[in-house]
Amino acid sequence: MGYVQCNLVILPRPYAFDFLLYCQRNPRACPVLEVTDPGNPEPQRIAPGADLRTDLARYTVWRNGQREDDRPDIGSLWRDDLVAFLIGSGITFDLALERAGVPTDRDRWVLNTTLPTEAAGPFAGPLVVTMRWLTPEQAIIATQVSARFPFNHGAPIHIGDPAAIGADLARPLFGPPVDRVPAGRIAVFWACGVTPQAAAENARPELMIAHAPAHSFITDLLADRFCQP
Repeated sequence: MGYVQCNLVILPRPYAFDFLLYCQRNPRACPVLEVTDPGNPEPQRIAPGADLRTDLARYTVWRNGQREDDRPDIGSLWRDDLVAFLIGSGITFDLALERAGVPTDRDRWVLNTTLPTEAAGPFAGPLVVTMRWLTPEQAIIATQVSARFPFNHGAPIHIGDPAAIGADLARPLFGPPVDRVPAGRIAVFWACGVTPQAAAENARPELMIAHAPAHSFITDLLADRFCQP
């Protein structure tokens, strides 16, 4: 906590322009912090000296849309045509939320919605969101705090009725199914960095590598210096 964290998507070069265009068209869900040169595993701008082949705790691999077993490193898969995209993560502002009195260690889900994103080439799909159950007071504070972090999804995209955005509480991507709203809480939704990963998965590239859920890349950037005052 306290450092800028990133979601990772790695694709072969022929897919890179369309994926970058997808991110540019959907900046709330896909705030790109760095794009590496083809074949270079070092994020030279946000974590000089790091190696994206080894410096995440776990990686998920897809081939032609089919998920393989997770891996602790991807050295054996690395190729000279691979381009890595590092996309800001909402985990970045967890410390700021904690300091403001908003707990971050529980009541968090990742959900599909029916909100469409803007397609680019083969990359398309619905917006994926992170949902937290908060008290009304916490929801106001969380909105104010997260708005200071536009490169890590920024303020919530929706507060209130999950059905208004088609949030799929019955089949979460992360977290247990939800059958009722906790007493005294409201749902708060942020755009999620799983959105571009899901779009890339839908595109079925011949190879795609991403961070495994909850195993994001930690940069050298201090979160308090990578936000608006």
